[in-house]
Amino acid sequence: MKWTAPKSVRAIDKRVVINPQQARSLLSAVEAQRIEGQPRRSSGPMLVAFFAVMYYAALRPEEAAMLRKSDLQLPEESWGELLLSETAPITGAAWTDSGERRDRRQLKQRGKGEVRTVPSPPPLTAIVHRHLTTLGTAADGRLFRNLTGGDLAESTIGRVWDRARKGALSEDEYASPLAKRPYDLRHACVSTWLAAGVPSTQCAEWAGHSVAVLHQIYAKVIAGLESAAHDCIERALGWESGRPVAGGAWGGGVP
Repeated sequence: MKWTAPKSVRAIDKRVVINPQQARSLLSAVEAQRIEGQPRRSSGPMLVAFFAVMYYAALRPEEAAMLRKSDLQLPEESWGELLLSETAPITGAAWTDSGERRDRRQLKQRGKGEVRTVPSPPPLTAIVHRHLTTLGTAADGRLFRNLTGGDLAESTIGRVWDRARKGALSEDEYASPLAKRPYDLRHACVSTWLAAGVPSTQCAEWAGHSVAVLHQIYAKVIAGLESAAHDCIERALGWESGRPVAGGAWGGGVP
């Protein structure tokens, strides 16, 4: 019997990608979910930086969950770096040696102890500093934990994010795929890098992808950048507005 496996779609849906203004509104909506006078007992403020490292540094949720104070190389302001070496995907207590819901592992597709360096832009640097000043860390140095200091629950992350979408987006946007999952923040970050002109090889390194996988996942985003690429090539060739520029690469004024 002949059978052809159905094609799997790896490219992201561009409709999930938020812009910087929407990202700021969503983070503000997360921050607003607080118990009056008790920021340490509120899941919202404790997760602002969690979602921020996904949007500004393209961390996977399981990478953000294991981010420690010792992994930060941040000045008081401006650009810094996050040094990632551990991840903790949710597998269920019955499937881990420790009996905990999250299984501690090395980074995806990397050897044990291997470190991936990701830049921290100024907005993220400020958010992380505010998190450390206001909320501190868990006993083992983890930035993000639940209200009792344990591992973050997927249900808590999803609940806080859903409330933020309801508070920050219009009814039509909330009903759409726009930033439907927290993971879409990572997609938005890589899309922003690509749109800003960062080479795909550098984007892949920061995101923890191979270049081939990056091109598969963000194929539609990269295709959407063709117009900007054409403009860059025209400037390099000395051709603007359909006519050669004096001294341009066309030479002799003949295209």
